[in-house]
Amino acid sequence: MADYKAPLRDMRFLLNEVFDAPSLWKSVPVLAEVVDAETAEAILEEAGKITGNTIAPLNRPGDEEGCHWQDGRVTTPAGYPEAYRLYAEGGWVGVGGDPAYGGMGMPKAISAQVEEMMNSASLAFGLYPMLTSGACLSIYAHASEELKQKYLPNMYAGVWAGSMCLTEPHAGTDLGMIRTRAEPQADGSYRVSGTKIFITGGEHDLTENIIHLVLAKLPDAPAGSKGISLFLVPKVLVNQDGSLGERNAVSCGSIEHKMGIQASATCVMNFDGATGWMVGEPNKGLAAMFTMMNYERLGVGIQGLATGERSYQSAIEYARERIQSRAPTGPVATDKAADPIIVHPDVRRMLLTMKALNEGGRAFSTYVAMQLDIAKFSEDEAARKRAEALVALLTPVSKAFLTDMGLETTVHGQQIFGGHGFIREWGQEQLVRDCRITQIYEGTNGIQALDLVGRKVVGSGGAFYQAFTEEVRGFIAAAGAPLAEFTGPLEAALANLDELTAWVLEKARHDPNEIGAASVEYLHAFGYTAYAYMWARMAQAALGREDEDFYAGKLGTARFYFARLLPRIHSLGASVKAGSAPLYLLEAAQF
Repeated sequence: MADYKAPLRDMRFLLNEVFDAPSLWKSVPVLAEVVDAETAEAILEEAGKITGNTIAPLNRPGDEEGCHWQDGRVTTPAGYPEAYRLYAEGGWVGVGGDPAYGGMGMPKAISAQVEEMMNSASLAFGLYPMLTSGACLSIYAHASEELKQKYLPNMYAGVWAGSMCLTEPHAGTDLGMIRTRAEPQADGSYRVSGTKIFITGGEHDLTENIIHLVLAKLPDAPAGSKGISLFLVPKVLVNQDGSLGERNAVSCGSIEHKMGIQASATCVMNFDGATGWMVGEPNKGLAAMFTMMNYERLGVGIQGLATGERSYQSAIEYARERIQSRAPTGPVATDKAADPIIVHPDVRRMLLTMKALNEGGRAFSTYVAMQLDIAKFSEDEAARKRAEALVALLTPVSKAFLTDMGLETTVHGQQIFGGHGFIREWGQEQLVRDCRITQIYEGTNGIQALDLVGRKVVGSGGAFYQAFTEEVRGFIAAAGAPLAEFTGPLEAALANLDELTAWVLEKARHDPNEIGAASVEYLHAFGYTAYAYMWARMAQAALGREDEDFYAGKLGTARFYFARLLPRIHSLGASVKAGSAPLYLLEAAQF
């Protein structure tokens, strides 16, 4: 497998030339104090070094060794504790954290690039700081000042880790069914009891403490999801002076044996009257948890992008070096027995598909990250509200479409290697296995599609959708004739999406099954259209600069995307309009 090299040139292109992120940072006082274009470049350069030189070499050995569980203790693969310590000492765990508690204070547009580098280097490794960051988001937004002062500095510093404890054996998507209970105590704490499964980083040897955020129900809680509260439950209790005290009544019952991400500890966690403290208000735990969901679902989408990028880097190196057969037009490498496989049309089809999906996905994830920054930091209320609507609409797309395209991309990378792609030592099969989980956790992609269509499109009466289409139409109108070869098909794709949206809105009024029947194909049609918008913006930034390979490559890939990938929306539209009836032609016994 090729050594991982962070795509820093592409990241700079997006931040500086396509989206002009420095102007946003300059316009917001809290961001202007901590970041500008030069600071961002220095941060990304350093992130590229630690991910490429320290973490990426652990990816395959970590997969081979996996995590070990014995008597409730989990040990990570060789090299992980040392690498994590270096990562934490660099301040990377708290890259997006509030400086008041020891974080770097970077905007999401920067931390999103760091996340991509981390997950390309090793998805399994990247999950540990990601879960800590997610826990910090909820604590920062909802916990008391006392809890924030007590826990956030050490979590941002990477001295303590975090986990999110939601799922139970009988309750996954339907969290209203959870059975974990929290009994109030006289001192204001709670005794938390129950079992959680699929808990990433629930137990490990990377940090001296793990701060669990646990969904549980109070004794008098209302039924269903309206009766869920959120509790902070440390693995090791923390004394008043900040030192570590006695072990809490929290234990790891086992770790899962999985298809991929072997070096990530996926734990069964038992809470046996463990001491915890409420985060936020009683029975408002889901709201507190969803504070981090927009960030974390984008983060999972970035994981799909990241595995696709790693696969592409290996595939392009292999395609340039592997010689097999001659080009259809005749010998190219006349001094060799055969030509490199990059001359063959089908190999080029796969490589260009990978490149177009990766670079389109990076642009889209950066765009969504910037909307998160505007929603969080902007002093313009109208801009903030508009960004909030876009974030609500695009979060399920960013999670599901990026990961679905990530799997397609890793499979193409494996295919380019032929038989070697099926062999472990080349690394491509690991990326396929690792990427597969991204479509499942943090809300399966089918659930994301239901969220998009049911809540964000139908639920808002099309208002959230309108915010997106107005922006795209404004871009098309302003771009003018020089960009017509890209804005023409973009406009047609948007008209197609308008038609599908109107169709779904109308059908959903009469048949509740139509939302679920249309949702996945609709999300994909939306995703391809959103990527078309991204590629049009990238083409605009590259036009007139084709004398440089980087910009010529951008324009060539944009043309490939519009010619070969965007047309997928037509078959997706036909599937949406087929309606729900074909799904209900069989009785359950007839399957």
